[in-house]
Amino acid sequence: MEKFNSPYNLTLKLNQMQFDQNPPDLLADEVYYERASTGKRFANYIIDLIVFYLFVFGFAILLAIAAPSTFNSWTRESSSLGIVDNILSLFFYAIYMSIVEALLKGRSVGKFITKTRAVNLDGTPISASTAFSRGFSRAVPFCVFSALGSVCNPWQDKWTNTMVINNVN
Repeated sequence: MEKFNSPYNLTLKLNQMQFDQNPPDLLADEVYYERASTGKRFANYIIDLIVFYLFVFGFAILLAIAAPSTFNSWTRESSSLGIVDNILSLFFYAIYMSIVEALLKGRSVGKFITKTRAVNLDGTPISASTAFSRGFSRAVPFCVFSALGSVCNPWQDKWTNTMVINNVN
């Protein structure tokens, strides 16, 4: 190991070292996420709701074909359920959205069409448990109206620390 006995030797050694003239830009890898607009969020909701009702309708047709007696008793009883029918619809919509967002990593049919996705606040993809939390947050009555703000941040986003962003790809 070489010792530096004088300031001159230190200066000489520093001059002989090679320095990178272009230091890396530390902010170059930083990604900025743009939140989806209220209009896109509303479109997501309408599209996903239509797809959900098409799914339910398809299930009802299959049930009518496979077990007509069960379908007939089910339709007779459901006309008198009222609020229970609405609660069950919210519950099944929550399950449907939970499964779709979990399997598609924060995407749904509506989000594919509008080119958006749900992510954690730090931009990482949501987990299956977060997708289920988001889905069941939607089952809270009047959750739809929580998105009607100047910054679209509905309850399912606030309660699960997520956001819906425009897809960068």
